[in-house]
Amino acid sequence: MSLATAAIIAAGRRMDRHGWVPATAGNLSVRLSPGLIAITRSGGHKGLLEPEDVIQVDLDGAPQRQGDRPSAETGLHCGIYRHFPEAGAVLHGHSVAVTVLSRLGGDAIRLSGYELLKAFPGLPTHDATITLPVFDNDQDIPRLQAAVGERWRQAEAVVPGYLIRGHGIYVWGADMPAALMRLEALEFMLACEMEQRRIA
Repeated sequence: MSLATAAIIAAGRRMDRHGWVPATAGNLSVRLSPGLIAITRSGGHKGLLEPEDVIQVDLDGAPQRQGDRPSAETGLHCGIYRHFPEAGAVLHGHSVAVTVLSRLGGDAIRLSGYELLKAFPGLPTHDATITLPVFDNDQDIPRLQAAVGERWRQAEAVVPGYLIRGHGIYVWGADMPAALMRLEALEFMLACEMEQRRIA
């Protein structure tokens, strides 16, 4: 089993323990080379991954072995890797907090004053704010990726994560540990936001 496959399997189990990838939700990937990524096969439970559940695709999402079927959202992983050469791993999950908060309207969620903001580039202190983009869900993945890419081009600073309304979260990092750290930080802050709104 390759190191990339082992990292994806371990990340899937960790995300499953937190309830971030229920049923067949979510997908995970690792960059193998400038033009090749390892990604979870479509339809499997991410907490029960086996080596054969991880396949290889190019940056256009084309599987490298006949018969392999990548996730329908592979194009969103590829979009991240194409746009950010430093990205080494991408995680997509479907937590309760992400799903609920993304359905409340607006094209972004602002997170301010959290200690865990320090998990993001250029933020050495909690005394900061990030704007986490929220995109409308779209089954046309190229069109959704075009909307995401346009927001990246317009942004002065890109937060390494975004939400899809009523659907899930995408987070990336230089490697799997960095991506997991950012996912965990965002999930914690979003859970806090949801709780705060519930008791307000």
